[in-house]
Formats: sequence, structure tokens, C-alpha cells
Amino acid sequence: MSEKEIKAKIGISHGDINGIGYEIILKTFADSRMLEMCTPILYGSAKIATYYKKAMAVSDFIFNPIKSAEQAGNKKFNIISINNEEIKIEPGKSTSIAGELAFASLEAAITDVQKGLLDALVTAPINKKNIQSPSFDFPGHTEYLQKRLNTDDSLMIMVCNKLRIGILTSHLALQDVPKAITVDFLLKKIKTMSHSLQRDFAIHRPKIAVLALNPHAGDGGVIGKEDMNVVEPAIKKAQEQGLLVHGPYPADGFFGSQEYAKFDGVLAMYHDQGLIPFKLLSFKEGVNFTAGLPIVRTSPSHGTAYELAGKDKASSESFRQAVYLACDILNNRKMYDEITKDPLKISQPRNEKDEDI
Repeated sequence: MSEKEIKAKIGISHGDINGIGYEIILKTFADSRMLEMCTPILYGSAKIATYYKKAMAVSDFIFNPIKSAEQAGNKKFNIISINNEEIKIEPGKSTSIAGELAFASLEAAITDVQKGLLDALVTAPINKKNIQSPSFDFPGHTEYLQKRLNTDDSLMIMVCNKLRIGILTSHLALQDVPKAITVDFLLKKIKTMSHSLQRDFAIHRPKIAVLALNPHAGDGGVIGKEDMNVVEPAIKKAQEQGLLVHGPYPADGFFGSQEYAKFDGVLAMYHDQGLIPFKLLSFKEGVNFTAGLPIVRTSPSHGTAYELAGKDKASSESFRQAVYLACDILNNRKMYDEITKDPLKISQPRNEKDEDI
């Protein structure tokens, strides 16, 4: 691994200050080995970090206060304070100030990503209700980032080892799902997932399974006609364009029989269809990755977990995996972009110096 790969600057938005965000962030980087692979920059508050540091009894964890990302110290846990005023911290409670600070952190971090001061963004959990404001009128991070980064496409992909489940309609009320799914929309998301598996996960010819919308894939139109009239035609069009896409598969049997293990990616029709099996299979280690964005963004797959906040009981594994994945995707994108720019690179013979390594 090169020096540049090791020292990727990872911006971290602190999420809801009354949730488990600070605990899982501090637990992750209390392990000094994490500072060998990346340079973390937390957009938050040294005062809040100190509060949770005392609650967790990690007295040897040292913060490096900085004013800008350019000042980030190597092998240090850097903090840019977004608010220097006294803040009331109430672990386990949803408050308006927590929502305001969650948005301020996210805005500051994404601004620095756009300026090229950060290599990737890892977001701690937010409360999707208290963060709402005229500036944040979105159901979640995914939709906000798509709008903020001025892109017409994004796809939530839940990741754990070789399990990757994309969520077609993301944060959408169940009653609105069927009318949102069109042939063109589904085809677009299939392409987004296929490209992400290639560029972000280094899979040359990804094999994708598409889940059915209705039970039993509609049973030939007996239980709804969407799978027959929309899902199947979209899959056929994707296949005609050379993509390795199969389905639609009834979700219950697909996961119950472990059919998912045969595919590089799975595209679920709606939130719970993908998230329920994903969390059953990988609750403590799962990561949420937003494909289709011009930046790398990951987050833990869980929420604010107010019931655990301030008790030093929250597992940091999902957040740790989110940092790992962000670094891996950065490296995969670099490799992919180099290869696609110069396809001969991948087949060039190794020189004598290489042979000695």
C-alpha cells in the first residue's frame, strides 16, 4: 500500500450528538492502528468529544484541534469545531440543537469534500426528524447528498463482506413504491449498481440479482402485474446491453435458500425488502455506501441508538467497517480509473525490479 493510499483524508460528520455517534467514532480511533491507514477529520466539537471521552474512560485518547482540513495532523485524531458555544448534551434524547448541529457538521464536511480537501466522507447516524429544516428537507443522507452534489443518480448499497444489497427506492413510503418503479428507472439503477460493482468493488463482470416486487414474483399476474410488465422488461433490456442480470426472484425464497451467495450484488425493490435480510445477516458489521456519487461516502448501517447513548455499550464495529470500506473504495476507484484510462496497463509485463519484490 502506498503512502498516498494510507494517508487518505477521511472527513467524519458527527451525526446526532445525543446518539451513539461520538462513542463509536472515539472507540474506532482509540485503536491507534486506524491512524496508520487514514487521517480522520471530525467535523464536530472538541467539547462534546471530551464529554463522551470522560464517559468512556479513554483518558489516553488525544485530540488535535484544527481550524481547517489543510492543518490535519498525520497519525492524529483531528477535530474541526463547528460550534464553540456551550452545548447541552442530553444522551438518549432527540433535541432541536442536536438536529441543527448534525446538519452543520454535514454541511461543513461536504463543503470540504467538494473543495478537494477530503478524500472521502463517513457519516455518523442522524435523527431524520430533528434534522429537518428549510435547508434539510430530505428523508435521509442519500437524498440530501444527491441534491447537494448536483447528481441525478445515487443508489444505497448495503455492504458486508461479499453481500451487497442495493435499495431501488430507498427511503420511500411503501404505498408509493409500485408507481415509482418504471422500466427506465429500474434499468438506470441496474446500470448504476453494475458500474459501482466494477469501479468501487473491483469486480470485472458483476452478476446481479433483481428481486421481485410482489410475493412469488406475481405468480404470472395473479398477485400483481408489476413484475411481469415492468421488472422483467427492465431485466431483459439490461441483458441486451451486455449486463449479467437475472430475476425477478421472490425475496423470501431467495434469501431463505442462500441464493444471494451466487451473486455479486442484489437489487431490492424497497427499503425493508433489502434491509431486513441484510441486518439479520450482518447487523454488527454492515455498512451503508452511496453509489453513483462523485465522492466516496459510507456510514454505519444502524441509527442513533438513543437507548445505548452515553452508556459505553455501543459497538463500533459497523463504523469501523465504514472507514475500512471508504479506504478500499478509494483505492479501487484509483485502480479502475488508471486501467480504463490506459487499458494496456493491466497486461504490461512486470519489470526486473517487480520480480525482486
